[in-house]
Amino acid sequence: MSWLKILERQQEWTPANAAQLRLTEEEATLLYENAPLHALMQAAHRRRLTMHPNGKVTYLIDRNINYTNVCTINCQFCSFYRPPGHDETYTQTFEEISNRIVELEAIGGVRILMQGGVNPELPFKWYTDLIAHLCKHHPTIHLDCFSPIEIEGIAEVSGMSTLEVLTRLKNAGMHGLPGGGAEMLVEDVRTDVSPKKGHPSNWLRVMEEAQSLGLTTSATNVIGFGESMAQRVEHMARIRELQDASIEHYGRGFTSFIAWPVQLETNTFGKRNKGQNKHTLGAGSSEYLRHIAISRLYLDSIQHIQASWPTMGLAISQMALLGGADDAGSTMMEENVVSASGTKKLEASEIELQDSIRRAGFIPQRRDSDYQDLDTALVSVDPKVMAAPTPDASMMS
Repeated sequence: MSWLKILERQQEWTPANAAQLRLTEEEATLLYENAPLHALMQAAHRRRLTMHPNGKVTYLIDRNINYTNVCTINCQFCSFYRPPGHDETYTQTFEEISNRIVELEAIGGVRILMQGGVNPELPFKWYTDLIAHLCKHHPTIHLDCFSPIEIEGIAEVSGMSTLEVLTRLKNAGMHGLPGGGAEMLVEDVRTDVSPKKGHPSNWLRVMEEAQSLGLTTSATNVIGFGESMAQRVEHMARIRELQDASIEHYGRGFTSFIAWPVQLETNTFGKRNKGQNKHTLGAGSSEYLRHIAISRLYLDSIQHIQASWPTMGLAISQMALLGGADDAGSTMMEENVVSASGTKKLEASEIELQDSIRRAGFIPQRRDSDYQDLDTALVSVDPKVMAAPTPDASMMS
């Protein structure tokens, strides 16, 4: 079947006939490899409008908090971590973390996304005490904390199963689990770039356990390691398989899918191949938009696709809103992991996100981490009186 025939068939998609028109891995790979970008984006935008016809694009007021940079996993693409004993390691105190949340509360924030490294020096009680402390002092803030690889590390140090760790953290007040650490759920790729993270099934298992407990979860994907387009679709296939199973068994799964290109400016992976990796790998804006479009068409059981402004910039993330994405991400307020590998923009103001959304022709809508709508005051000026941005040809390179 040609890419054109596949897209023509996808035009008939509705929630009622989704099972009959579901893309196969082979069809998605064929589209990824052969369909023109404009055709993919048009089809993905049509799908997005069918799934979310209210004309809104959501966003979140939150803050990323990296509570420690001590880590033993040694991912080749990470410039943030420091091994135990390094003179640049840190672990924030409860008070330091709490002070960051006070700053978030001052601007109407509703969630922290807290991740660090796999730190063998922290006992399990430190984590439960931290969650309890934050719940007591910041009861209105959702605590989405500790990626699956951190949960595995905590389990190893504490001698508990990952399910028991998740259960106790939830009982202490943890609201959800970030999607970090997935990168590429393809064994060959994962073994090359982060061998200590283990098999992709580990990440998927921890996420399923979190979903079984009712914790909020999201799925992530990092591209640009030199993987094939078929391998990118394979990653999505594993996400979709878990999503289907979790919805069937637990009534909930991933809230969203978030993808971005690997940043290669300063890390070990970028310095490979005599420093050529940072020039020959990664993914440009056109490739990123293609990936977003494919993800919207393929991940039919995940409601929300998020645009990534921290890695792509606001202009390209705005284009993603016209190519399948329905969520503009979050203000973040603070970011230390991706930025350590080359990203320069570390936070976006609410006015920037609202302007980006309105320029794309949508209505800005605040949300929480469960994608529940919140009261939204329009803080941006009328787009009709704003000067048009200067075209930048390099953005589409």
